[in-house]
Amino acid sequence: MGRPRQHDLDGLLAHARRLWVGDGVDAVTMRALTAASGASNGAIYHAFGSRDGLLARVWAREADTFLAFQREEVERAGDPTAAVLAAALAPARYADRDQDAARLLLATTADRLMTPELDDDGRELLHRLRHDLGTLLAGLADALWGRRDRSAVTMVRYCVVDLPGALLLQGSDLSDPVAHHALEHAVRGIVAQPPPRS
Repeated sequence: MGRPRQHDLDGLLAHARRLWVGDGVDAVTMRALTAASGASNGAIYHAFGSRDGLLARVWAREADTFLAFQREEVERAGDPTAAVLAAALAPARYADRDQDAARLLLATTADRLMTPELDDDGRELLHRLRHDLGTLLAGLADALWGRRDRSAVTMVRYCVVDLPGALLLQGSDLSDPVAHHALEHAVRGIVAQPPPRS
């Protein structure tokens, strides 16, 4: 059986995204995708290799678009602290465009999706996204403290990746002003002093 055409792949990814957003990541199975899309099990396995490959591609498709948006938010910021705040609040602002995509992105990371069952294509896709995010984090750390060492980048990662996921997903709405207030002040507190060196 041949590989599905590109528009078929896009359709499968859209069906998988709906399953993920509607019922959580556990609902995204090959069997559920077959039922939702009408594609054969064989075609789905051929397209994605495994369930892990499917999840990686659904998330990566959203992450690619979001990272471009996040970089634009950072570039518009006036100073290094404002840039980190812009990166941290980017998921909330992105939710104004697509609440479901923002929730999906905050629910997991490329690191968690990098499993032993993932095929080479999925692994390469996630490595590229990790690299792009790492470049952004290192640039923010450099702008803040003139450093790109592990401690500095990790501190920025706490602000841009870990805190938004922890705070923004608590409520039913990513635009919750209390979560935004908490996130902004947590980020300002973290970046106020440079971290100890590794």
